[in-house]
Amino acid sequence: MKLSISAAVLRGILIGLLLFGAVSAFGGGVLGAALDGGGVPLSYLDGTPFTDYLVPGLVLGAVIGGTQLAGAIGLLRRTSWALIATVVAGFGMMIWIFVEIALIRQYSDLQSIYFTLGALELILVYALLGLASTLVRGLVPAQDRVSR
Repeated sequence: MKLSISAAVLRGILIGLLLFGAVSAFGGGVLGAALDGGGVPLSYLDGTPFTDYLVPGLVLGAVIGGTQLAGAIGLLRRTSWALIATVVAGFGMMIWIFVEIALIRQYSDLQSIYFTLGALELILVYALLGLASTLVRGLVPAQDRVSR
């Protein structure tokens, strides 16, 4: 059984994920920068370099949200840099979550969701490059593969 998804469908899904990531990061950035965390306790910042949520909010909105939006715009306009921008956005999201957990030492299910978002963005880029079948062949033992 061969699962075939067109590049247009993959691109559409990826654009949707990037736009979701951008809107979420911009919203989180506003909560952090303008509303001092928007209800997130300041005690989460104990032991970090930050005394308030201004800088993390600005980084979240501008860097994470900006790269997510850049990836989406690049894909919509079919630019030559779209996939690299998307890779930067996906890794950026994953790094943001990793650093956030390491610094605040608090866990939320949202962190898993956004880490997975970044990973899905990377997987979809891999699929758009036509490399997904190579990955599957490498992960699935030969005796378990479905013949074509």
